[in-house]
Amino acid sequence: MVSVLGRACRLVHITRSSVCLSVRRQSTAAALAQTTAPDTQENRKPKTGILMLNMGGPAKLGDVHDFLLRLFLDTDLMKLPVQNKLGPLIAKRRTPKIQEQYSKIGGGSPIKHWTSMQGEGMVKLLDQMSPETAPHKFYIGFRYVHPLTEEAIEEMEKDEVERAVAFTQYPQYSCSTTGSSLNAIYRYYSDRKERPKMPWSVIDRWPTHPLLVECFADHVRNELLKFPEDKRNDVVILFSAHSLPMAVVNRGDPYPQEVGATVQRVMERLGHCNPYRLVWQSKVGPMSWLGPQTDDVIRGLCERGKKNLLLVPIAFTSDHIETLHELDIEYGQVLGEECGVENIRRAESLNGNPLFMKALADLVQSHLRSNEPCSRQLTLRCPLCTNPTCGQTKAFFSSQKLA
Repeated sequence: MVSVLGRACRLVHITRSSVCLSVRRQSTAAALAQTTAPDTQENRKPKTGILMLNMGGPAKLGDVHDFLLRLFLDTDLMKLPVQNKLGPLIAKRRTPKIQEQYSKIGGGSPIKHWTSMQGEGMVKLLDQMSPETAPHKFYIGFRYVHPLTEEAIEEMEKDEVERAVAFTQYPQYSCSTTGSSLNAIYRYYSDRKERPKMPWSVIDRWPTHPLLVECFADHVRNELLKFPEDKRNDVVILFSAHSLPMAVVNRGDPYPQEVGATVQRVMERLGHCNPYRLVWQSKVGPMSWLGPQTDDVIRGLCERGKKNLLLVPIAFTSDHIETLHELDIEYGQVLGEECGVENIRRAESLNGNPLFMKALADLVQSHLRSNEPCSRQLTLRCPLCTNPTCGQTKAFFSSQKLA
């Protein structure tokens, strides 16, 4: 039987979690209300255009259906039977539930706000660090909400960019995320039977970049200090990343390996200060997914007496629905109360961290100086790849002629 003291402790914990969640929701709402940073970019002809690629998220509840529709119709992300009919049906049925989740985190996703802030900081640094490739301008290319990748390319060509860099905002590569965004660029030109007006190159992965690792390590350190001192050494760090269906993993997708590489480097930077695990979230449907699942691990640890937990979103650099709702509310609040945790916290996403903007600028500068169209890894298709567009996309980028 749970003691009165135990109930009181959990009440304090839940209250603290609620205050923390309230602050995060207020921050999200404020982010959505602010004018986005692209409007502040100087009205000048850019020499280098940097296309920041991401999934995106609906900025308001009315955008949720179209976001889900594009997502469930993306054959690069998932394969469904009669997808052109089943995809719209699933999107329509899931819209009310997803709208309810977004309503609990401020009414929409803050990812465009954070990407804009990161892009603005990145190009300001790049203009100083790399004057030979300046002026630099960032563009946002989302897969499932505006501004769409195709819209961003049109803007880049209208601006007469001399050099285009496709820069994935997923540090770890997966065919279903970065691969889908790169396929969209290839299809843009293929469908129009046009050649690009500017040469393209791509930053397709960066899981172990030193400044990225330092950012994650700093955020873990900062959150560990918020645990009671007598519990701090006992905290289990759970690095949580979006899962993948095992069918994708078994094709040879490099994502699990690259996420693991990030975790290893971060823990090395932290001096292996605490026990840790890499766990996976956001599983949907009956098929087999990469595990163990984050919620199952939380339950299992609590059953074994490990009730001080730190969640770290290791594959996300900006807050969105999987951090603000799934980690903060579903796991940190609801599941934490069910399991009887003592303390469960989440490390802040990288969001507006100036060091993270420096990481982005350093990645672009190093990439431009390399004069390479892409990484060697991008040229290798998954050994059991079933998507012919992936091969065409890889050929498109690897054959680009850079001055």
